Amino acid sequence: MLTVRGLNQFYGDSHTLRDVDLGVNSGRIFCLLGRNGVGKTSLLNSVMGLLPTRSGSVVLDGKDLTGLSTEQRVRQGIGYVPQGRMIFPDLTVRENLLLALAGQGQRRRDADRRAGRAPGLPDRVFEFFPVLAEMAERRGGDLSGGQQQQLAIGRALVVEPRLLLLDEPCEGIQPNIVQLIGRTLERLRDDLGMTVLLVEQKLPFARAVADDFAIMERGAIVASGAMVALGDELVEGYLAV
Repeated sequence: MLTVRGLNQFYGDSHTLRDVDLGVNSGRIFCLLGRNGVGKTSLLNSVMGLLPTRSGSVVLDGKDLTGLSTEQRVRQGIGYVPQGRMIFPDLTVRENLLLALAGQGQRRRDADRRAGRAPGLPDRVFEFFPVLAEMAERRGGDLSGGQQQQLAIGRALVVEPRLLLLDEPCEGIQPNIVQLIGRTLERLRDDLGMTVLLVEQKLPFARAVADDFAIMERGAIVASGAMVALGDELVEGYLAV
C-alpha cells in the first residue's frame, strides 16, 4: 500500500528525517511510536506533501507521489487528521465537513454519478460519529475536545480515502472517546479494508488497535514489526520517559 524509501528531510541545518524506510501493508493499522521530537509528525507531513523532502520517495499502490502536491495526494486516496485537529472554529460542523469535498472536483462528481448517489457527505461519516449529525449546525469552536476530534476524523473520511493518516488522535481526549476512536479505526480496517497509519503516544491504545509498529529515534526507524513483537526491551529503550 504505502512504501517510503530513503526519505530525508531537513529544517534548515537540522536533519529531521534520516534515510527513512517504511512499508505499510494494505488493510492494516500501523502505528508510529517514539518519544517527542523524534520525527514522527515530520514523517506524516512528508507523506502528505506538507513538508519538502531532500531525497527519497513516497509510493502509494505503485504510484510515486514524491513530486505531487498535497491536494494531488489527497486525490490519490490519502486522508489526514493532523495533530491539534485544525478544524475551522467559526464554521458549522456541516460546513467543516463540506470543505473536504471542495478539492475533489469533477472526479468526485463523476464517481457519485457512477455509483448512483447524490453528491454530498458520505453516510458513513454520521454512522461512525452520530454526534456530528446531532450538532451539524453548531460551530466547530463550540464543540468539546472529543467532539472536535470526531469532526477532524469525519472530515478526513469525507474524501473516502484508501489510506488514513492520524497524528495523535487520542491526545487530550476523554477515555470514552478514545474507545470510540479505537472502535472506529478497527471498523475502517475490518469493514472497509482501509489502511491506517497513526502516530500515537498512548502505548495501551497502540497495542489494542494496531497490527504493526515502527519506532523512531532521532529521525530514523530503529525497530519495526508486528505489534505482538513489541517487547519490554524496546519499550524501555525507546519509549519510556
